Amino acid sequence: MRKIIAVLLLLPCLASAADFYDRMRGNVPLDQTTQPPPIVNPDNSDVRRSRNYAMQPPIIPHKIEGYQLDKNANRCMMCHARTRTQESQAPMISVTHFMDRDGNFLAELSPRRYFCLQCHVPQAGLNPLVNNQFKDVDTMLNQAPDPSAAPPQPKK
Repeated sequence: MRKIIAVLLLLPCLASAADFYDRMRGNVPLDQTTQPPPIVNPDNSDVRRSRNYAMQPPIIPHKIEGYQLDKNANRCMMCHARTRTQESQAPMISVTHFMDRDGNFLAELSPRRYFCLQCHVPQAGLNPLVNNQFKDVDTMLNQAPDPSAAPPQPKK
C-alpha cells in the first residue's frame, strides 16, 4: 500500500517542465526561454492620477530613465524635496517620508523611505497580463446593491 501511495505522489514529479505552460509566457513551455516583449515608453503626461485605495502610493507620471537613485544620490529629491517644490512645481513628498519606524519625525528624509521605487512606479499604457475585476472603493460605495445578495444578518 505504501508503494502505491509513493508512486502516486511521485507521478506529478515525473512529468517534464516541457509539459507545463504559464499563461503569461504564452505558448512556450517552462523549460524554454521566451522572447521578451519590447520595452514601451512610459507615460510622460505629468498628469496626477487618482488612487484606487487608501494609502496607495502615487504613481510616477513622468519618465525616470537615467535617474540616479542609489546610496550616493536620489534624483527624485531634486524636484520633490521640501526645499525644491516651489521652483519645480512638483508635489512635495509626504510627511510620512520624514518619520522613522517609531513614528518620530526626522529633519531629513528617512533612510527607510530613501529608495522611491520600492513603492512608487512609472506607468505605461499596456493591457493587463491577467484579467481582473478590481473596483476601487468609490465604485463599490456608489454601485446599486445586488438584489440577489442575502440581507446582512443582525449581530447577536
